[in-house]
Amino acid sequence: MKKQTILSLSVAAALVISGGLAIAQSAGSGVSSLRGSSVADLDQPLNLYQQDEGRFARAYRQQPPLIPHGIDNYQIDTNANRCLACHDWTNAAERHAPTLSMTHYQDRDGNQMDRISGTRWFCTQCHVPQANAPELVENIFNPSSGN
Repeated sequence: MKKQTILSLSVAAALVISGGLAIAQSAGSGVSSLRGSSVADLDQPLNLYQQDEGRFARAYRQQPPLIPHGIDNYQIDTNANRCLACHDWTNAAERHAPTLSMTHYQDRDGNQMDRISGTRWFCTQCHVPQANAPELVENIFNPSSGN
């Protein structure tokens, strides 16, 4: 009796699965991606926006400056920080680069140090390369008036 019940359930499960697959295949022809194209179509590459040279104006007080140059292949990890090769106070004058703010040389307690603070080591947490690319989502931000 048990063998017959198991066999019957197995046959029923196989029929349900094969029927479900047939329905899924017939319905798949109308499936489209979020981009509106067919799932089977190859994705077209997005427009690449080149970095703008020069400096963008800051939109609000205390805004971290944008990076006005490329940083592709810059090593910034726990072992090295390529940004410091130009922007550390020991190199900035020689490299004609802006010096880091003195706040980058303070520890959590406000003590001044001769080397960059560990809390400011990963520059790209706050600073990003600038590019004049269109907004990805609607933005209603207005810059401060300067008052």
